[in-house]
Amino acid sequence: MVSPIPTLSFDTSFSSQTGVPVSLADGLVRITAPNASAYTFTGTNSFLIGHERLALVDPGPSDPVHLAALKAAVAGRLVDAIILTHTHRDHSALATQASAIFNAPLWFGGPHRLSRPLRRFERNPLRKSCDWDLVPARTLVDGETITAGDIAVTVHTTPGHCANHLAFGIGNDLLSGDHVMGWNSTLIAVPDGSMADYFASLDKVIALPYARYIPAHGGEIADGPGYARALKAHRELRNSQVLDQVAKGASTVPAIVNAIYPTQPLPVRMAARMTITAHVEYLEALGLLKVSRSLFGTRIAPA
Repeated sequence: MVSPIPTLSFDTSFSSQTGVPVSLADGLVRITAPNASAYTFTGTNSFLIGHERLALVDPGPSDPVHLAALKAAVAGRLVDAIILTHTHRDHSALATQASAIFNAPLWFGGPHRLSRPLRRFERNPLRKSCDWDLVPARTLVDGETITAGDIAVTVHTTPGHCANHLAFGIGNDLLSGDHVMGWNSTLIAVPDGSMADYFASLDKVIALPYARYIPAHGGEIADGPGYARALKAHRELRNSQVLDQVAKGASTVPAIVNAIYPTQPLPVRMAARMTITAHVEYLEALGLLKVSRSLFGTRIAPA
C-alpha cells in the first residue's frame, strides 16, 4: 500500500542562534552565518563534521564575523577539507579564505556550470550569485564515501537548484544543502538550474536511507523523505496550475505569475517568476506547451 503524501507545511520557527555552535548529532555542529535575507532565510548554515579532525561544509558568505565564529568553533583542530554543497556565493564566498586559514583543500562537485547552454538573447538571472572561478582540489562524485574529519560521509549528486549541487549522508542524516529546505520551496532558475533535474533529484533522495534532512538554511526536517514527497507534489501542482493558466489564455510568464501569486510580496514574486520559467521549460520539454522565444520576449501557448 502506498503511503499518503504528507501535506506541505513550511516551518519558519527556526531560531538560528547566529554564530553559536549548535550540536545536531555526535560529530555534527551547525554555525549559522549572519546573512539573513528573503532568499537565505535566517542565514546560511555552515557545518563542522568530526571530533578531533574536522571537515567544514559550506563556509558561507564572505563575512569577518562569521569567519571569526568558524575559527572559534574549530578551536585549533585540524581541518581536513572545505566541502561545498554547491557554488552559489552565499555558501562558497568564504571558501578560498577559509581554505588558506585552515590549510585545507576545497572539495566539491566541480566548477560552477549551467544546467544547459544559454539560448540566444538569454541571460542567467543568478550570474552574479555564482562562484565561477572556484576550482576544487578534489571533485566529489556520486556514491563515493569520503573521510571528512574523522567521520565517514557519503556523497550524493543532487542537481536541480544548480548543476553541481551535492548532498551528504552522515549516519541517519542527510545534509541536503538547498535541495530540500523546511522553511520554503527551492528556487529553480534556468539555465543555472533545471526543473527536470530537480524532480529526478527529489526522487533520488526520497529513495535514500536517511530519515532526517539538515538543510543549509533553516532547521532540521524530522521526516526528510516525507517532506521531499510533499515538495514533489507541490511542484507537480505548480505544473498543473501553469497548464491551466495557459489554457485560460495566459501567454507570458508574468501573466502566469500574476494569476498564481496575486498577493505575494515583490521578493517572492521575483523568485516565483524564475521558478515558473523553469516549470514552463520543463512542460515544453514534455510536449505539453509550445514556447516561442525572440529578442522581444517569450510567448507560451498550449501544445
